[in-house]
Amino acid sequence: MSKPSHYQQHLQIGELDAAAASPALSERSAFTSPEDLAAAFRTVRERGVHGLCFSPYLEGQSPGSQVSEAQICERLSVIRTHTQWVRTFSCTDGHEQTPRIAHELGMKTLVGAWLGTDAQINEREIAGVIEVARAGHADIVAVGNEVLLREDMSEDELLACINRVKQALPGVQVGYVDAYYLFEKHPRITDACDVVLTNCYPFWEGCPREGALAYMQSMVRRTQEAAPGKRIVISETGWPDRGSPFHGAKPSADGAMRYFIDTFDWADRAGIEVFWFAAFDEAWKVGAEGDVGAYWGLWDKDAKPKFA
Repeated sequence: MSKPSHYQQHLQIGELDAAAASPALSERSAFTSPEDLAAAFRTVRERGVHGLCFSPYLEGQSPGSQVSEAQICERLSVIRTHTQWVRTFSCTDGHEQTPRIAHELGMKTLVGAWLGTDAQINEREIAGVIEVARAGHADIVAVGNEVLLREDMSEDELLACINRVKQALPGVQVGYVDAYYLFEKHPRITDACDVVLTNCYPFWEGCPREGALAYMQSMVRRTQEAAPGKRIVISETGWPDRGSPFHGAKPSADGAMRYFIDTFDWADRAGIEVFWFAAFDEAWKVGAEGDVGAYWGLWDKDAKPKFA
């Protein structure tokens, strides 16, 4: 099932929270012209952000495609001066090379093992992430991404994978990535995480852009309350610049730039670690998320900067 259909299950909660949240925006959100907005966006992007979600897929590639060292190097070279961290999603099909290359370029890494319904692939991913971390190229390890949201594994199965990786990697921070509210629903998973990696998408809960920052802040507060004392990282947030609306949330270049500015102005003040989704547009995601899926990047599918 696609991300929209799963977030649809939670939409009523999202709408209630959005209505209750203050629509107060960052002081940077009031711009006198489109040119001022674009200039402010470029200022934030050029000074650099904490983290970017990274996939090196080129036109015609998608999960399952073999990615080369050359294309990883080329894409990482585009973003290297704009981010401190990169987040990867897989340790198979060539993606296991990304953390080493990122380290060589001076970036830190949140390294993901993609878990799903195929047990053989899961084994390859777990072996791959352990190998990458033992080689010294993982600053944080994420065992699975939205596995509970997709209902690909049971809580017990996922917990066994997390604990297996933790036992194999003493001294490495290990966590799990999912939608913020699932850390409330699955306290055993939350307790097992050294670092809680929370995906916060006001867009996928139908929140209008004007209230998106306040709503995202409420998502973070709920994660913090579910995981007191633990390191909390926003592993994904973003706003699409093209595509079909999702309830009250409307894609637009203006909205993407404003949410980007608001998010990192607030994160810098609050000391929150944020990974923006995503570095690059990914054309293949149209099939999983509808037309909006291809337009979440700061750079387009050809690695050209957007919003110029």
